[in-house]
Amino acid sequence: MFTLTRPSRIAAGSLLLAILGIEVGGNYILQLVQGSAPATEFQLTFSRAGHGHAGSLATLGLATIVLTDAAGLSGIRGQVARWAVPASALLMPAGFFLSSAGEGATEPNTLYPLIYVGAGTLAAGLVTLGGSLLSQGIRPAGSAAETP
Repeated sequence: MFTLTRPSRIAAGSLLLAILGIEVGGNYILQLVQGSAPATEFQLTFSRAGHGHAGSLATLGLATIVLTDAAGLSGIRGQVARWAVPASALLMPAGFFLSSAGEGATEPNTLYPLIYVGAGTLAAGLVTLGGSLLSQGIRPAGSAAETP
């Protein structure tokens, strides 16, 4: 039986609770689409993008937490692999939502760079975990780190 490490249980539990925020965001999107909350076309577009990124990145984040433990990563590589994608699930959507905030906004405000910070964080996590998994996969058969 596969058991998550303590750091991964903390990361997964935190991310699952953060998904409640995505649920609230979904309710907000529903209000926008129904016309019960005022928004410009720009705000509606950015809200949809933020909500979509939040859900997909949170799901991917849960997968990367499990894969980090499956790969046996620890230290700084383990921390980056375990936390970067879940962090991007917060940063990137925050950039979409916060950069479109304000009555009648028609273009992004100064918080727009959060989208790029989230994208960079996502890339760091994926490169760390993906590279680690690949390097373990190309080790010669019978190496000490190989598992069935």
